[in-house]
Amino acid sequence: MTGNLAPVPLERVRRGITLVPRSLSLRIIALSTIWAIVALIIISTIISTLYRQANERGFNSLLSAHLFNLISTVSVSQSGALAGSVDLGDLRFSEPESGWYWSVEPVSGGLTGRLRSLSMTDVIPSPEPSIVPFDYEFRRTYKADGLDGEELQVLESEFVLDASNRVARFRVMGNRTEMESEIRTFVSRLFGYLALFGVGMIAINAIAIMLGLRPLARVREALANVREGTAARLAGTFPAEIQPLADETNALIENNKRIVERARTQVGNLAHSLKTPLAVLLNESRIMGGEKGRLIEAQASAMQQQLDYYLQRARIAAQRDSVVYRTPLAQSLARMVRVMEKLNPEARITLALPLDDILFAGEREDFEEIVGNLLENAMKWGRRQVDVSLHPIQGAGSFELSIEDDGPGIPEDKAREALKRGRRLDETKPGTGLGLAIVSDLIGEYGGKLSLERSTLGGLKASVQLPTAP
Repeated sequence: MTGNLAPVPLERVRRGITLVPRSLSLRIIALSTIWAIVALIIISTIISTLYRQANERGFNSLLSAHLFNLISTVSVSQSGALAGSVDLGDLRFSEPESGWYWSVEPVSGGLTGRLRSLSMTDVIPSPEPSIVPFDYEFRRTYKADGLDGEELQVLESEFVLDASNRVARFRVMGNRTEMESEIRTFVSRLFGYLALFGVGMIAINAIAIMLGLRPLARVREALANVREGTAARLAGTFPAEIQPLADETNALIENNKRIVERARTQVGNLAHSLKTPLAVLLNESRIMGGEKGRLIEAQASAMQQQLDYYLQRARIAAQRDSVVYRTPLAQSLARMVRVMEKLNPEARITLALPLDDILFAGEREDFEEIVGNLLENAMKWGRRQVDVSLHPIQGAGSFELSIEDDGPGIPEDKAREALKRGRRLDETKPGTGLGLAIVSDLIGEYGGKLSLERSTLGGLKASVQLPTAP
């Protein structure tokens, strides 16, 4: 008979997986801590067990020695009474109700009298042999209640005292409660010392693990420097276990650079090889004239623009997610504004820059391509005033570039149309309709954002947000 197995929910599996810490140092510390706790528990258990066994052996050996001494010092007088001067060498047998007692009692006929220690102020009953039998040496041991509520360990033996076969029962009683108290005291101190040792060991182990894993943090910082563009490779000396990782990473970085450079070279070769044929087509179309000449010229110009556009995108895609470039913006922006002022002397351009220069996480050529297209667009549509401002966005890791003009602007419902490739909202002005599309694609490749809004000057405000480099 078979049953259906219910599938395990994926969320439960994920929750089970997240119970294991992702941090390598936390995993090692947790495992070493668990092992230290288990090891200390095992060690403390073994030590306490061995101590108990040793204490019990010593306790039983002491009772046996006292019993032999007791037997050797007791005899039978001429009148048939038990006699002897007993001195076991332990003052506890002289202290009343100390938990340490001895007694000698007659068993056979013809023997009288009883002997007992000064500490034994009352009778301590002995069980019947049927309940606790003697062994082959006529000895037995059992536990009994003491005179002061303590637990006693009793060692008892029957011994023939003379030729008349008169037998006496000898008993030596030790304070077992006292022994158990000593064992508990030892065990509690042992656990306390081992706990302190365990805490110190775990702390030292955690420190050693953190120090041992610090080279991984150095590798992470070195990789961050490479990613941010402040370093070209993993620099520094690493431990023997991590050095192969650093070497392989440097090799990967170098290989990636070679791939990017090779792609750029091939793209440049392609552009160079197509440049001459396109120039020939343009020249021939102008010479040809007429409707066909103009058609060929228009198509050749479109091919050249499309080639530049897609080569630009290929270059940006090749460098994205690799080494981050660091481009200062103030100097490039000021230079481009000066060029536009010379080309458009009738226009008034204002430039607002932050006190601290901003570093763009990209190439200078891409930033100038974006600014050039937006400035050219503003100069084309603006009447007299163009405002350019640059400022960082606090806490966002990016900056904003704004270019405003006092032209007619773009209606909000037409802003999306203006970003499409080849789309021209006004056919009376010269152009190809690719400028804003190229800008939008370049910004998108860097993960930025382009917005077209109404300017306070009355025209268009183009706002660009791009990432900054540390």
